[in-house]
Amino acid sequence: MTAPHSRPLHPRTPGRRRRSGAAHALAPDAFATVDLDHRGWLLAPDTGDPVPADRLADHLASWLRPPDRATDILVYAHGWQTGPDAALRNAERLLALVHEQHARRPHLYPRLPAADFAPWTVVVRWPSSSRLSLRGYYAVRDLAHAMSAPGRGYAPHVLGHLLGYLDAERGDPKANTLLTSTGRYLHLVGHSFGGRFLCEAVQWAADAGDTLAWSVATDPGRPFTVDSLTAFQMAAPSNAFDGTFRTLRPSTRGHRAPVGGPMVFTHSRHDRATGYCHLRAEHLPGIGHGGMRLSPPRGDLAPNDVAHTPLHPADAPYPHSCLDHAFVNVNASWRYRNSHLNPLRAHSDYFHPESAHLLLTLANGSRPEPLG
Repeated sequence: MTAPHSRPLHPRTPGRRRRSGAAHALAPDAFATVDLDHRGWLLAPDTGDPVPADRLADHLASWLRPPDRATDILVYAHGWQTGPDAALRNAERLLALVHEQHARRPHLYPRLPAADFAPWTVVVRWPSSSRLSLRGYYAVRDLAHAMSAPGRGYAPHVLGHLLGYLDAERGDPKANTLLTSTGRYLHLVGHSFGGRFLCEAVQWAADAGDTLAWSVATDPGRPFTVDSLTAFQMAAPSNAFDGTFRTLRPSTRGHRAPVGGPMVFTHSRHDRATGYCHLRAEHLPGIGHGGMRLSPPRGDLAPNDVAHTPLHPADAPYPHSCLDHAFVNVNASWRYRNSHLNPLRAHSDYFHPESAHLLLTLANGSRPEPLG
C-alpha cells in the first residue's frame, strides 16, 4: 500500500547533496565494534585472535557495556566492499544523519524528546572486501554463505549470542512509564549482506535454547524480540522469506516472529549489485532491487502482511498505518540513485536524511503513547 500524502513524494530531480553527518559531534562512547573472521567467528579486539567458545559470554559481558545514558541499542552490520575502518565511518555517518534529522525536525518524533533519545551502536565488521566486479560479487556472496552455512559457518551463532546478550542487558523499556538505564530499545540495521546476516542471527537467537541469558529471563512472557529491523538494499533473493527466513514470518499456529516491530526493506531500481549482479548469481533479483515478496498463504503460514510505501522526504511524516506491518517494502528509487562513479550505482547510496528519517520514525513508533 502507498500512504496518502499531501504533496508528491518524488521530487523531479533528486540531485546530489553535500555529504551530511560531518557537522554533528558524536560522543566518544557512542560506538562499540564486534569483529568476525572469514568463518564468522568472534575475534578479540585487543589481540585479533579468535575468542574461545567457552569465553564468548565473558567476552561479550566485558566488552559490550552500553553507557548509562543510552536509551536505544543499534546493531549495525555493513555490506560488500567495506573494510573495518570504513564500516565504523559508515556507522558514524549514518548516526550523525540521525542526530541531525532529530535536531532539525523534532516535531516529527513526538515520542523521542531530545533528553530521551541517546542511541548506542554496536558495529559488526566482517571481511567483505573483493574486486568491484561480478566475479568479486560472487566471491563475497560465497564467503557470506560460508560464514552462515550450517556446520561450517558461525556468524548466526555468534551474532545470535550477541543479540541474546544485548536483549538481556537492555531490560524491558516498556515495563515502566519512564525509561531507565536498564530499559533500552533494540534495533537492527543492516546494509546489503549485513541485512542477511542479521536476519539469520535473529532466527538463530530465537530458536536456540542455549543462547545467553534466556534461561534466567525474569519475564518468561516476554520472548526474545527486537523492536525493529531495517535492511538497506538487502542482498538476498526476493523470495528469501519463503525459505531461508521462513521462521521470521508469523504462522497460523501461534508462532510469532522474533521481531516486535516492522521489518523494513529499502529497494531501488538503480541498484546494480542486487539487480544485475544478484540476478546472475542467484537467478532472482535481490530484495534491494525490487523489494521482498511472500508467496500466497498456505499450510501454517499466516496471511501476507507486506506493505509498500515510497521513501518519504525528510520533512514528510509517515502515517503510523504506513509502517505498522510485519514487512514493509520502501521504494527509494527517487533518492537512492547513484554513488558517484561506482558501477554498482545505488547499492551504497543510502546516506541521506531520508534514511535517518525512516530509522527515527521506527524508533518513535517503538515507544508507547505517552500518558496524559
